[in-house]
Amino acid sequence: MSALPFDTQRAAATLIAFVGTFFIALTVGRFLKRRAGVRLGVLYRLFCLALAAYAALWTYGVALDLRNHVGTALVLLGAAFVIALVDRYVWDLYFEKKKQTPIPHFPRQIVALLIYLITLLIVLWYGYRADKWLTGLLAASGAATIVLGLAGQNLLSGIIAGMSLQINRPYKVGDWLQVGDRFAEVMEINWRSTRLCTNDNIYLDIPNNEIVRTTIINLHYPTEAHAMRIRVGVDYNMPPNRVKDALARAAQSAKNVLPSPPVKVFLVEFGDHAVTYEIKYYMGNHARFNETNDAVRTNVWYELKRQRINIPYPIRTLQLERRSQPAREGHEEARVILRGEPLFQCLSDGQIDNLVK
Repeated sequence: MSALPFDTQRAAATLIAFVGTFFIALTVGRFLKRRAGVRLGVLYRLFCLALAAYAALWTYGVALDLRNHVGTALVLLGAAFVIALVDRYVWDLYFEKKKQTPIPHFPRQIVALLIYLITLLIVLWYGYRADKWLTGLLAASGAATIVLGLAGQNLLSGIIAGMSLQINRPYKVGDWLQVGDRFAEVMEINWRSTRLCTNDNIYLDIPNNEIVRTTIINLHYPTEAHAMRIRVGVDYNMPPNRVKDALARAAQSAKNVLPSPPVKVFLVEFGDHAVTYEIKYYMGNHARFNETNDAVRTNVWYELKRQRINIPYPIRTLQLERRSQPAREGHEEARVILRGEPLFQCLSDGQIDNLVK
């Protein structure tokens, strides 16, 4: 009869432990969801139930084997809770909000999968003492991993390069890039490649592992304003200051050319037929590159015509020289023969030379 109150007390303590643990964990989850924006779903409720069950079993003093099984479920469900915290505090708040770096869905899934795998290995190793079995499995899977890694190294390098681009953000969608000799707008950045579109509506799909090894000029960083250059050849007879004033006026009044910084003109070369000047002007969005270049060149042509400044044609002076033909072979021998003949002894040397020629 004396054991009954003790069992009753233990049962009541177990019930209190279960209900109290469940509601405390549920309250913490609701606080994180409402105040911090942590995305918690059905798996978190299961985690709360597993935590409450483990607390109840520990309070009641159930056998260790049963508690280990419940603890295994608790740890595995806890991995989902950790992933939710990583999604919110690492990916959303740190990278996207603080660093202004959007993280695509694919690397989030990779990190979540790694957390689940590490959790499973910890449970099997320490919870079920499966270290020998895991050692053999890891040895066998290591060889398979090497084979898969060699087969998919290009894919993996592309994924790693894509993550690097997402984190470092050397460019973003809407920026204009100079890649080699091409100018193109960034249309999409994904985990495998970067998609660009040129002024001629030609789409380029460049793998990320190639673009990270290429020198890239971002024309829109830190601002859209960037300088472009055009060269013009002018007649040697025109004074440089007059030419510079005319070219600066023409370029500054062209469509899409920014008023600040102002246009600058440089004398860069004394060519074969003309003095070469370089016009440096600033423009905004590079999508208007063709129209802007056309407007600058058109204004330059009209302004030079108004100022009566010539754009010379390429002219080359060719000088032809006629050289006397070298003496043919045998001329000297012919002279000797003619001089030895009595018939030609009355002739002078000049006459003999004329006969030989």
